Amino acid sequence: MPTIALVDDDRNILASVSIALESEGYHVQTYTDGAAALAGLAANPPDVAVFDIKMPRMDGMELLRRLRQKSDLPVIFLTSKDDEIDELFGLKMGADDYIRKPFSQRLLVERVKAVLRRAAPRVEGGAAESAENQVMERGKLVLDPERHTCTWDGRQVVLTVTEFLILQALAQRPGYVKSRDSLMDAAYDDQVYVDDRTIDSHIKRLRKKFKEVDNSFDAIETLYGVGYRYRDA
Repeated sequence: MPTIALVDDDRNILASVSIALESEGYHVQTYTDGAAALAGLAANPPDVAVFDIKMPRMDGMELLRRLRQKSDLPVIFLTSKDDEIDELFGLKMGADDYIRKPFSQRLLVERVKAVLRRAAPRVEGGAAESAENQVMERGKLVLDPERHTCTWDGRQVVLTVTEFLILQALAQRPGYVKSRDSLMDAAYDDQVYVDDRTIDSHIKRLRKKFKEVDNSFDAIETLYGVGYRYRDA
């Protein structure tokens, strides 16, 4: 039974969303502020966390920043209708998805299901699926899908689920251009709509993480107006 953590200072949202998720068979943990959530997530790690951005004591951005220092837990942000800057900043910090308030409970449940599907190891069921699970080596890059690990020149790079899937899609065919649409298809469920800026934010986050372990990293190339390409060094 997957566990979903909900972090929001609005107790009505916590109650209604908890009921919706529990009716789908999920176990739910609830927290009313970021400080309590940070301790709770460390003691009892869930499978997915859903954060509100504006909270007392510690807001969702700070909670995500601290969480990402130690964990690649999939995170969905809840944002106000007009908080476009917060959405993009959250993605750059390592969130996997976001939902704008007000939202339907059905939408949130479907987004949680989509993130869980992306995070779950694929079961063996064919040559294509088996190939996707194999360890991929591209020069200094090593990706292990089943263990969800990534190393660059022997040094670990901690990636979120979405970042891992985007990088895997790029590295599968070095030298070939991947459009933003194809990267969306690789990283997101078909029912989840994201725009170009979402993919761009994930790419920027990927580059930043690799440059932290190797300042000369330049394996992800931008082809303006076309998409992105992985250059196998």
